[in-house]
Amino acid sequence: MNIGEIARRAGVSRSTVSYALSGKRPVSEETRRKIQRVVDELGYRPSASARALANGRTSTLGLVFPPAGNHYTGMQLDFIGSVVEAAAAYDYDVLLSPSGVDSDRSFQRLLGERRVDGAILMEIRLEDDRVEHLSALAFPSVAIGRTARPEGAWWVGLDHTALVERCVHHLADLGHRRIAFVNRPEQLLRTGYESAHRGLEGFTKAAAERGLTVRTYCCGDDADSGQTCVERILHDDPATTALVTLNEAALGGLYRGLARAGRHVPRDFSVTGVVAGRWAETVTPQLTAADVPAAEMGRLAVDLLVERLDHPDAPPRHHLLTPPISLRASTGPAGAPPAKDTGTDTTR
Repeated sequence: MNIGEIARRAGVSRSTVSYALSGKRPVSEETRRKIQRVVDELGYRPSASARALANGRTSTLGLVFPPAGNHYTGMQLDFIGSVVEAAAAYDYDVLLSPSGVDSDRSFQRLLGERRVDGAILMEIRLEDDRVEHLSALAFPSVAIGRTARPEGAWWVGLDHTALVERCVHHLADLGHRRIAFVNRPEQLLRTGYESAHRGLEGFTKAAAERGLTVRTYCCGDDADSGQTCVERILHDDPATTALVTLNEAALGGLYRGLARAGRHVPRDFSVTGVVAGRWAETVTPQLTAADVPAAEMGRLAVDLLVERLDHPDAPPRHHLLTPPISLRASTGPAGAPPAKDTGTDTTR
Protein backbone atom coordinates (compact mmCIF):
# COMPACT_ATOMS: atom_id res chain seq x y z
CA MET A 1 0.00 0.00 0.00
CA ASN A 2 1.43 3.39 -0.97
CA ILE A 3 0.65 7.10 -1.00
CA GLY A 4 -0.89 6.87 -4.48
CA GLU A 5 -3.53 4.39 -3.32
CA ILE A 6 -4.27 6.49 -0.23
CA ALA A 7 -4.71 9.58 -2.45
CA ARG A 8 -7.07 7.68 -4.81
CA ARG A 9 -9.29 6.42 -1.99
CA ALA A 10 -9.34 9.77 -0.17
CA GLY A 11 -10.03 11.69 -3.40
CA VAL A 12 -7.03 14.01 -2.98
CA SER A 13 -3.66 14.48 -4.67
CA ARG A 14 -0.53 12.54 -3.76
CA SER A 15 1.14 15.76 -2.60
CA THR A 16 -1.75 16.48 -0.23
CA VAL A 17 -1.33 13.02 1.34
CA SER A 18 2.40 13.65 1.67
CA TYR A 19 1.83 17.02 3.34
CA ALA A 20 -0.76 15.57 5.72
CA LEU A 21 1.53 12.73 6.79
CA SER A 22 4.73 14.77 7.09
CA GLY A 23 3.25 18.01 8.43
CA LYS A 24 5.51 19.99 6.10
CA ARG A 25 2.60 22.13 4.82
CA PRO A 26 -0.80 22.95 6.34
CA VAL A 27 -3.77 20.80 5.31
CA SER A 28 -7.36 21.52 6.30
CA GLU A 29 -8.62 19.59 9.28
CA GLU A 30 -11.40 17.96 7.19
CA THR A 31 -8.90 16.74 4.58
CA ARG A 32 -6.47 15.54 7.22
CA ARG A 33 -9.21 13.48 8.92
CA LYS A 34 -10.31 12.01 5.59
CA ILE A 35 -6.74 10.93 4.83
CA GLN A 36 -6.25 9.59 8.34
CA ARG A 37 -9.41 7.42 8.03
CA VAL A 38 -8.02 5.83 4.87
CA VAL A 39 -4.59 5.36 6.48
CA ASP A 40 -6.20 3.64 9.48
CA GLU A 41 -8.39 1.43 7.26
CA LEU A 42 -5.42 0.30 5.18
CA GLY A 43 -3.02 -0.06 8.12
CA TYR A 44 -0.51 2.04 6.21
CA ARG A 45 2.95 2.61 7.69
CA PRO A 46 5.45 4.77 5.78
CA SER A 47 8.76 2.97 5.19
CA ALA A 48 11.87 4.10 7.03
CA SER A 49 13.57 4.97 3.75
CA ALA A 50 10.58 7.07 2.68
CA ARG A 51 10.61 8.95 5.97
CA ALA A 52 14.34 9.53 5.66
CA LEU A 53 13.89 10.96 2.16
CA ALA A 54 11.04 13.17 3.32
CA ASN A 55 12.60 14.69 6.44
CA GLY A 56 16.31 13.94 6.16
CA ARG A 57 16.26 11.80 9.34
CA THR A 58 16.54 8.03 9.70
CA SER A 59 15.30 7.83 13.33
CA THR A 60 18.31 5.56 13.90
CA LEU A 61 21.39 6.05 16.08
CA GLY A 62 24.68 4.26 15.51
CA LEU A 63 26.55 2.57 18.36
CA VAL A 64 30.21 2.10 17.41
CA PHE A 65 32.45 -0.24 19.38
CA PRO A 66 35.54 -2.37 18.64
CA PRO A 67 35.20 -6.04 17.62
CA ALA A 68 34.75 -8.33 20.60
CA GLY A 69 37.56 -10.77 20.00
CA ASN A 70 36.56 -13.81 22.07
CA HIS A 71 33.78 -12.10 24.00
CA TYR A 72 32.34 -8.84 25.29
CA THR A 73 32.78 -7.99 28.95
CA GLY A 74 29.76 -7.62 31.19
CA MET A 75 30.32 -3.87 31.37
CA GLN A 76 30.36 -3.56 27.56
CA LEU A 77 27.08 -5.46 27.35
CA ASP A 78 25.60 -3.22 30.04
CA PHE A 79 26.52 -0.14 27.99
CA ILE A 80 25.05 -1.61 24.79
CA GLY A 81 21.81 -2.57 26.52
CA SER A 82 21.43 0.82 28.20
CA VAL A 83 21.94 2.71 24.92
CA VAL A 84 19.35 0.59 23.11
CA GLU A 85 16.82 1.04 25.92
CA ALA A 86 17.38 4.81 26.20
CA ALA A 87 17.16 5.29 22.43
CA ALA A 88 13.84 3.43 22.32
CA ALA A 89 12.42 5.95 24.81
CA TYR A 90 13.09 8.64 22.17
CA ASP A 91 11.61 6.41 19.43
CA TYR A 92 15.03 5.79 17.89
CA ASP A 93 16.37 2.46 16.66
CA VAL A 94 20.03 1.55 17.21
CA LEU A 95 22.35 0.19 14.54
CA LEU A 96 25.39 -1.60 15.98
CA SER A 97 28.72 -1.18 14.21
CA PRO A 98 31.53 -3.27 15.72
CA SER A 99 34.28 -1.27 14.11
CA GLY A 100 36.15 2.01 13.82
CA VAL A 101 38.30 3.77 11.32
CA ASP A 102 40.94 1.10 11.97
CA SER A 103 38.56 -1.64 10.80
CA ASP A 104 36.98 0.47 8.23
CA ARG A 105 34.13 -0.89 6.16
CA SER A 106 31.19 -1.01 8.56
CA PHE A 107 32.07 2.35 10.08
CA GLN A 108 32.48 4.02 6.70
CA ARG A 109 29.15 2.59 5.44
CA LEU A 110 27.51 3.97 8.56
CA LEU A 111 28.74 7.45 7.68
CA GLY A 112 28.98 7.45 3.88
CA GLU A 113 25.48 6.11 3.35
CA ARG A 114 24.01 8.19 6.17
CA ARG A 115 22.40 5.15 7.71
CA VAL A 116 22.15 6.90 11.07
CA ASP A 117 21.42 10.41 12.30
CA GLY A 118 24.23 10.37 14.84
CA ALA A 119 26.67 8.00 16.55
CA ILE A 120 27.68 6.99 20.07
CA LEU A 121 31.28 5.79 20.41
CA MET A 122 32.34 3.26 23.06
CA GLU A 123 35.77 2.12 24.25
CA ILE A 124 37.46 5.48 23.80
CA ARG A 125 41.25 5.79 23.42
CA LEU A 126 43.25 8.83 24.51
CA GLU A 127 44.11 9.40 20.86
CA ASP A 128 41.00 8.16 19.06
CA ASP A 129 40.87 8.47 15.27
CA ARG A 130 37.12 7.72 15.27
CA VAL A 131 36.40 10.82 17.36
CA GLU A 132 38.69 12.94 15.19
CA HIS A 133 37.13 11.57 11.99
CA LEU A 134 33.56 12.33 13.06
CA SER A 135 34.57 15.78 14.28
CA ALA A 136 36.22 16.57 10.93
CA LEU A 137 32.99 15.55 9.16
CA ALA A 138 30.86 17.58 11.59
CA PHE A 139 28.88 14.36 12.10
CA PRO A 140 26.83 14.41 15.35
CA SER A 141 28.40 12.06 17.88
CA VAL A 142 28.83 11.50 21.60
CA ALA A 143 31.63 9.49 23.24
CA ILE A 144 31.34 7.23 26.27
CA GLY A 145 34.77 8.15 27.61
CA ARG A 146 37.25 11.00 27.17
CA THR A 147 40.13 11.52 24.79
CA ALA A 148 43.31 13.25 25.94
CA ARG A 149 41.81 16.55 24.74
CA PRO A 150 38.08 16.40 25.46
CA GLU A 151 37.52 20.16 25.29
CA GLY A 152 34.90 21.18 22.76
CA ALA A 153 33.49 17.64 22.48
CA TRP A 154 30.31 15.90 23.60
CA TRP A 155 30.98 13.00 25.97
CA VAL A 156 29.99 11.07 29.08
CA GLY A 157 32.88 9.83 31.19
CA LEU A 158 33.87 8.13 34.41
CA ASP A 159 36.67 9.70 36.45
CA HIS A 160 38.84 6.57 36.64
CA THR A 161 41.78 8.54 38.04
CA ALA A 162 39.84 9.80 41.06
CA LEU A 163 38.04 6.48 41.61
CA VAL A 164 41.21 4.39 41.67
CA GLU A 165 42.83 6.97 43.96
CA ARG A 166 39.93 6.52 46.37
CA CYS A 167 40.35 2.73 46.29
CA VAL A 168 44.06 3.06 47.15
CA HIS A 169 43.38 5.52 49.97
CA HIS A 170 40.69 3.20 51.35
CA LEU A 171 43.20 0.33 51.50
CA ALA A 172 45.93 2.53 52.96
CA ASP A 173 43.52 3.72 55.66
CA LEU A 174 43.02 0.05 56.56
CA GLY A 175 46.78 -0.34 57.05
CA HIS A 176 47.73 -2.00 53.76
CA ARG A 177 51.25 -1.06 52.66
CA ARG A 178 51.94 -3.45 49.77
CA ILE A 179 49.29 -3.27 47.08
CA ALA A 180 48.98 -4.58 43.51
CA PHE A 181 47.06 -3.01 40.64
CA VAL A 182 45.31 -5.36 38.16
CA ASN A 183 44.66 -3.45 34.94
CA ARG A 184 43.06 -4.38 31.60
CA PRO A 185 44.98 -6.38 28.93
CA GLU A 186 48.38 -5.11 27.79
CA GLN A 187 47.12 -4.58 24.23
CA LEU A 188 44.53 -2.07 25.45
CA LEU A 189 47.15 -0.20 27.44
CA ARG A 190 49.44 -0.08 24.38
CA THR A 191 46.69 1.31 22.16
CA GLY A 192 45.88 4.09 24.62
CA TYR A 193 42.68 2.72 26.13
CA GLU A 194 41.42 5.63 28.22
CA SER A 195 40.20 3.95 31.40
CA ALA A 196 43.31 1.75 31.65
CA HIS A 197 45.66 4.74 31.42
CA ARG A 198 43.68 7.02 33.71
CA GLY A 199 43.20 4.23 36.25
CA LEU A 200 46.95 3.54 36.27
CA GLU A 201 47.59 7.26 36.71
CA GLY A 202 45.31 7.37 39.76
CA PHE A 203 46.90 4.26 41.28
CA THR A 204 50.45 5.57 40.86
CA LYS A 205 49.56 9.01 42.24
CA ALA A 206 47.76 7.75 45.34
CA ALA A 207 50.45 5.12 46.08
CA ALA A 208 53.14 7.82 45.96
CA GLU A 209 51.14 10.08 48.26
CA ARG A 210 50.77 7.30 50.85
CA GLY A 211 54.33 5.96 50.47
CA LEU A 212 53.16 2.47 49.47
CA THR A 213 55.10 -0.36 47.86
CA VAL A 214 53.22 -1.29 44.71
CA ARG A 215 53.32 -3.42 41.59
CA THR A 216 51.14 -3.09 38.49
CA TYR A 217 49.94 -5.88 36.22
CA CYS A 218 48.06 -6.19 32.95
CA CYS A 219 45.51 -8.98 32.91
CA GLY A 220 43.38 -10.62 30.23
CA ASP A 221 39.61 -10.17 30.29
CA ASP A 222 38.76 -13.64 31.62
CA ALA A 223 38.79 -15.64 34.84
CA ASP A 224 41.78 -17.85 33.96
CA SER A 225 43.90 -14.74 33.35
CA GLY A 226 42.75 -13.39 36.71
CA GLN A 227 43.90 -16.54 38.50
CA THR A 228 47.25 -16.46 36.70
CA CYS A 229 47.66 -12.80 37.62
CA VAL A 230 47.16 -13.52 41.33
CA GLU A 231 49.74 -16.29 41.14
CA ARG A 232 52.22 -13.78 39.66
CA ILE A 233 51.40 -11.18 42.31
CA LEU A 234 52.01 -13.59 45.19
CA HIS A 235 55.12 -15.02 43.53
CA ASP A 236 56.63 -11.57 42.95
CA ASP A 237 55.84 -10.28 46.44
CA PRO A 238 54.28 -12.73 48.91
CA ALA A 239 53.86 -9.86 51.39
CA THR A 240 51.22 -8.21 49.21
CA THR A 241 48.00 -7.85 51.21
CA ALA A 242 45.62 -6.09 48.82
CA LEU A 243 44.84 -5.32 45.19
CA VAL A 244 42.86 -2.79 43.18
CA THR A 245 41.36 -3.86 39.85
CA LEU A 246 39.67 -2.33 36.80
CA ASN A 247 39.13 -5.76 35.29
CA GLU A 248 35.71 -7.08 36.22
CA ALA A 249 35.95 -9.91 33.68
CA ALA A 250 38.92 -11.33 35.61
CA LEU A 251 37.31 -10.85 39.03
CA GLY A 252 36.17 -14.43 39.55
CA GLY A 253 39.66 -15.68 38.68
CA LEU A 254 41.28 -13.24 41.10
CA TYR A 255 39.15 -14.63 43.90
CA ARG A 256 39.85 -18.21 42.81
CA GLY A 257 43.59 -17.58 42.74
CA LEU A 258 43.54 -16.15 46.25
CA ALA A 259 41.51 -19.10 47.56
CA ARG A 260 43.92 -21.60 46.01
CA ALA A 261 46.82 -19.74 47.59
CA GLY A 262 45.14 -20.02 50.99
CA ARG A 263 44.43 -16.29 51.24
CA HIS A 264 41.06 -15.60 52.85
CA VAL A 265 39.24 -12.45 51.67
CA PRO A 266 39.21 -10.11 53.56
CA ARG A 267 40.99 -11.60 56.58
CA ASP A 268 44.30 -12.20 54.77
CA PHE A 269 43.85 -10.19 51.59
CA SER A 270 41.65 -7.25 50.56
CA VAL A 271 40.24 -6.69 47.07
CA THR A 272 38.63 -3.54 45.69
CA GLY A 273 38.29 -1.75 42.35
CA VAL A 274 36.13 -0.05 39.76
CA VAL A 275 33.48 -2.40 38.33
CA ALA A 276 29.76 -2.46 37.61
CA GLY A 277 27.72 -2.91 40.77
CA ARG A 278 25.87 -6.01 39.62
CA TRP A 279 29.21 -7.75 38.96
CA ALA A 280 30.63 -6.66 42.31
CA GLU A 281 27.71 -8.45 43.95
CA THR A 282 28.22 -11.75 42.10
CA VAL A 283 31.43 -12.68 43.97
CA THR A 284 31.71 -13.93 47.54
CA PRO A 285 32.45 -11.94 49.59
CA GLN A 286 30.85 -9.10 47.66
CA LEU A 287 33.33 -6.57 46.30
CA THR A 288 33.93 -3.19 47.87
CA ALA A 289 34.02 -1.07 44.72
CA ALA A 290 33.33 2.18 42.93
CA ASP A 291 30.28 0.97 41.01
CA VAL A 292 30.32 1.88 37.32
CA PRO A 293 26.86 3.33 36.52
CA ALA A 294 26.71 1.79 33.04
CA ALA A 295 22.96 2.24 32.61
CA GLU A 296 23.12 5.90 33.61
CA MET A 297 26.08 6.56 31.30
CA GLY A 298 24.33 4.98 28.32
CA ARG A 299 21.19 7.01 29.01
CA LEU A 300 23.15 10.25 29.36
CA ALA A 301 24.98 9.56 26.07
CA VAL A 302 21.65 9.13 24.27
CA ASP A 303 20.27 12.28 25.93
CA LEU A 304 23.25 14.31 24.71
CA LEU A 305 23.09 12.90 21.18
CA VAL A 306 19.37 13.62 20.84
CA GLU A 307 20.05 17.13 22.14
CA ARG A 308 22.72 17.58 19.45
CA LEU A 309 20.33 16.40 16.76
CA ASP A 310 17.46 18.60 17.92
CA HIS A 311 19.66 21.65 18.55
CA PRO A 312 22.58 21.58 16.07
CA ASP A 313 23.89 24.94 17.29
CA ALA A 314 23.98 24.02 20.98
CA PRO A 315 27.39 24.37 22.67
CA PRO A 316 29.20 21.09 23.57
CA ARG A 317 28.24 19.48 26.85
CA HIS A 318 29.59 16.57 28.88
CA HIS A 319 29.07 14.61 32.10
CA LEU A 320 32.00 13.40 34.25
CA LEU A 321 30.74 10.93 36.86
CA THR A 322 32.50 10.03 40.12
CA PRO A 323 30.30 7.51 41.98
CA PRO A 324 31.06 6.77 45.64
CA ILE A 325 32.77 3.58 46.76
CA SER A 326 30.21 1.03 47.93
CA LEU A 327 31.56 -0.61 51.08
CA ARG A 328 30.82 -4.32 50.94
CA ALA A 329 32.71 -7.27 52.41
CA SER A 330 35.95 -7.69 50.45
CA THR A 331 38.18 -5.24 52.34
CA GLY A 332 39.43 -5.31 55.92
CA PRO A 333 42.36 -4.29 58.12
CA ALA A 334 45.78 -5.49 57.03
CA GLY A 335 46.98 -8.48 59.03
CA ALA A 336 50.48 -9.76 59.58
CA PRO A 337 52.27 -10.41 56.24
CA PRO A 338 52.43 -14.13 55.37
CA ALA A 339 56.06 -13.95 54.26
CA LYS A 340 59.17 -11.86 54.66
CA ASP A 341 58.88 -8.33 53.22
CA THR A 342 61.04 -8.25 50.09
CA GLY A 343 61.31 -4.45 49.88
CA THR A 344 61.06 -4.43 46.10
CA ASP A 345 59.04 -2.01 44.02
CA THR A 346 58.45 -3.13 40.45
CA THR A 347 56.11 -2.17 37.62
CA ARG A 348 54.86 -4.79 35.18
